[in-house]
Amino acid sequence: MKTSKQVAEHYIWGDGCDGWHLVRQPELSVIHERMPAGTAEIKHYHERSRQYFFALSGVLTIEIEGKSVTLQPQEGVEIPPGVAHQARNEHAHAVEFLVISHPTTRGDRVEVTSVTPARSELELR
Repeated sequence: MKTSKQVAEHYIWGDGCDGWHLVRQPELSVIHERMPAGTAEIKHYHERSRQYFFALSGVLTIEIEGKSVTLQPQEGVEIPPGVAHQARNEHAHAVEFLVISHPTTRGDRVEVTSVTPARSELELR
């Protein structure tokens, strides 16, 4: 079945960001996303899902385990399960990109906090 962002299920996330579900199956998710200038998602990782981010227009910055990767249009990056990441738009214009996930990320997202975990009693001895 033919699809596009004009006919796909739309949702709003974060600070004025848009998403369109192009494929929404348990084994595969394809989302077209748009982030206005100066927006970012919450740093997180997925326990099972492998993701691929592909820039369509604008410039997308993705922090992957503390290192910034800049995606120009027609460039992409794969993120394995368990790897902390955060998509950001650090530029003056909106960015549009695809997020392809296998399997779907539904119920699989773990947010990363900047709080240092408490040390165990054994470490303190």
